[in-house]
Amino acid sequence: MAKRDYYDVLGVSRGADADEIKKAYRKMAIKYHPDKNEGDKAAEEKFKEAAEAYEVLSTPEKRQRYDQFGHAANASSPNGGGYGGGNMNMDDIFSQFGDIFGGGGSPFDGFFGGGRQGGGGRRVARGSNLRIKVRLTLEEIANGAEKKIKVNKQIVCKTCDGTGAKDKSSFQTCKTCGGQGSVRRVTNTILGQMQTTSTCPTCNGEGSTITSKCNVCHGDGVVRGEETITINVPAGVSEGMQLSMSGKGNAAPRGGVPGDLIILIEEIPHETLKRDGNNVIYDLHVNFVDAALGTSVEVPTIDGKAKIKIEPGTQGGKILRLKGKGVPEVNSYHRGDQLIHVNIWTPKALSREEREILEKLQSSPNFKPNPGKNEKSFFERMKEYFE
Repeated sequence: MAKRDYYDVLGVSRGADADEIKKAYRKMAIKYHPDKNEGDKAAEEKFKEAAEAYEVLSTPEKRQRYDQFGHAANASSPNGGGYGGGNMNMDDIFSQFGDIFGGGGSPFDGFFGGGRQGGGGRRVARGSNLRIKVRLTLEEIANGAEKKIKVNKQIVCKTCDGTGAKDKSSFQTCKTCGGQGSVRRVTNTILGQMQTTSTCPTCNGEGSTITSKCNVCHGDGVVRGEETITINVPAGVSEGMQLSMSGKGNAAPRGGVPGDLIILIEEIPHETLKRDGNNVIYDLHVNFVDAALGTSVEVPTIDGKAKIKIEPGTQGGKILRLKGKGVPEVNSYHRGDQLIHVNIWTPKALSREEREILEKLQSSPNFKPNPGKNEKSFFERMKEYFE
């Protein structure tokens, strides 16, 4: 079954700002929350759908990726080129509530007598996102590239497998919250008793405490280390574009959810070719004799050398086209062209013999320019090309 547009799921426009998206999600989370719709599978699916939409649209990098490619970004990028939406479970969803409802728990904890059962109040730690830059040549951009990058980041401690404890016996159930990860307080008000839920201050929402910490990570569950990450860059990316690899950022303390790796694309300038969108521009210089008589020349392209014909009488400013020799669009079969701008090169120094030949030709009628009779301006030629 095809996924619905994330903006339609939350009922917001594509130009909605962060506050509008958060308010829309809060409204839907309350409406379809499992505590309010116990046993209603349809409501549960809508609850998950709204959480998935918010997870993508509330993150600038993921939203940019989704706006550009839609759901196809994930489907066509199994190695990390997508935005990471669609893999959330209930624990991931409820971990968002600290940001949405302020306090880390369900918005129904104070109204439905305890919210989710079985440790649902526990906080799931999340690692921070990591940003790196990847520099690509024009050839790599045109054909796509696989890059293996060594990234210095927080990784899971191998000594304790990320638990932060010296051994299994070092864990004990938190005495403050009884393993729930949250504590409830009842306050008497003029309207009666008011019950509130907050993260347990003793275990920070984890539900357990460590009596003996790991000697390597000192209880954090993560250490500084280096990881080699393979990045598959799709063909057609451009300067400033950001790609996201879900779960490849910094590891989270004590078995939490790792952050994402944000990859910023930088283009390495080519020696002779210039990129203009999906087209590639090359400035060709020919001397006026070759332009007058015609010739064949080799020009550089992204895919190597190509031989082109210069017709007799070619004028300066003429634009030649090599179809399909440009840069492809991301996740598309369409490819731009290579545009060759012909420039007439005039020698600055002449021998006596060369000068005598040119002086004889100078008086010839064919060497008298007649602008405007048959030749079109540069802008007219460009207009005709793009039409």
